[in-house]
Amino acid sequence: MSTFTQKTVVVGAGPVGALAALYAATRGDNVEIYELRGDLRDPNTVPLNFTRSINLALSERGINSLRKADRPALLDAVLKETIPMHGRMIHGKRLGKLFEQSQAYDIHGRAILAVDRGGLNKRLLDELESMPNVKLFFNHKMTGADFKKNLAWFERSDQPRADRVDNRGIEIEVDFDLLIGADGAHSAARFHLMKFARVSYQQDYIDTLWCEFTVPPAEDGSFRLSPNHLHIWPGEEFMFIAIPSLDKSFTCTLFAPVATFTHLDADPDSHLTPFFDTNFPGVLHTLISPAALRAQYTQNSHLPLISIKCTPYHFGSSAVILGDAAHAMVPFYGQGMNAGLEDVRVLYDILDAHAHTSPHTAREAREEARARALQQYTATRHPDATTINDLALRNYTEMRSDVRSPAYKLRKWIEEQLNAWVPALGWATQYSRVSFGNERYSDVERAARHQQAVLGHVLRLAVGSGVGLGLVWAWRADWLSRGLGRMAVVLRRGR
Repeated sequence: MSTFTQKTVVVGAGPVGALAALYAATRGDNVEIYELRGDLRDPNTVPLNFTRSINLALSERGINSLRKADRPALLDAVLKETIPMHGRMIHGKRLGKLFEQSQAYDIHGRAILAVDRGGLNKRLLDELESMPNVKLFFNHKMTGADFKKNLAWFERSDQPRADRVDNRGIEIEVDFDLLIGADGAHSAARFHLMKFARVSYQQDYIDTLWCEFTVPPAEDGSFRLSPNHLHIWPGEEFMFIAIPSLDKSFTCTLFAPVATFTHLDADPDSHLTPFFDTNFPGVLHTLISPAALRAQYTQNSHLPLISIKCTPYHFGSSAVILGDAAHAMVPFYGQGMNAGLEDVRVLYDILDAHAHTSPHTAREAREEARARALQQYTATRHPDATTINDLALRNYTEMRSDVRSPAYKLRKWIEEQLNAWVPALGWATQYSRVSFGNERYSDVERAARHQQAVLGHVLRLAVGSGVGLGLVWAWRADWLSRGLGRMAVVLRRGR
């Protein structure tokens, strides 16, 4: 009896698509990857969002998904090209003086990692190119699919103009056993999937645009700011952030309502400098010159932020979508890429659980098992993707406003102290659960809601009894922190 080797086609060669291809190839599939753009390792290839330097936050979920690819050298190479960020650095002005305040992400000292998207992508593609059962096809645009016949069509855009008909490239037909769509928020794979599956689809643009800036290294080649923080200038309705890069520069982003950009666009020469001086003190002159700020604002695109939810993520045994194609989210929790990479790990955990291990198993039985696996994947992953999508939206308020609130700081401090000194309670901040663990997003939200309800009840009782005011005063004076620490040490010694 002849053996059967599954053919997996991946649409999209970004980090999520590349990792999905790596998982499939490691399991012995014949893998073909089709990418709309040119080779992403070519510096002349323009990213789809028209920006050159995109720094992302790599956290435990993404790291764990890379780890499960069973390529230790790949993971080591990726981690070597990251910068640990142990917390937020909040910038502002008080009584006419600039200040900065560090807020650790985690009481145990854990960090999220600043990583260059292009560098990560290149590492994954290089790994794939070294595998004999993987083929990469760049400049191929998905134009159609029949998920009942397991066929897809791609138009080649790398053809000489003389070889084109009606200015179109040659169209090729590709067969597959499984097609994985990882081609981003404006996914062609999702578009064609919706012709076969009854997909509920929701797309929203929030009232915010973003523009990228670069802060160069200092004159002596060093960082101009602490490299181990994500820097935030909160501004209630808008914010400016800076993330470190390996070349000692910072990739910065302005997030603001559309009306703010409209005002700035009307006269950048007159409006931009006072806007930054008022709302983001210390950025101008110290980090970036007014001339460079105006030039970058004018030259760089002002791009929208999209939020996408849909379900199901699959059709039968033949197709599934991952990453932004399934659940694009705003960037304010730093989980977009991490959630996409985790999609790959979750998908293949489920596929492995349903797999028929014998290569001689009938093809029909394999298809039935894969169909059950894809159905389980949608049922498992959709509530988690919806949760992190909503959390990302809510975290924008926290980053641009709540980080300066005494109530926010008090709640965070109490949760961290409980986590440190009474670990048996299982108490942790929502951020720690999301960024430093692999607990399902939906379980994280349930735990956070429970903690918030309990803590709110306790604080209301405390305030009602007059203890609350003393608690806040003691916390701000840092006396209670030291007292709890000493008390916990005594209790532990007495066990």
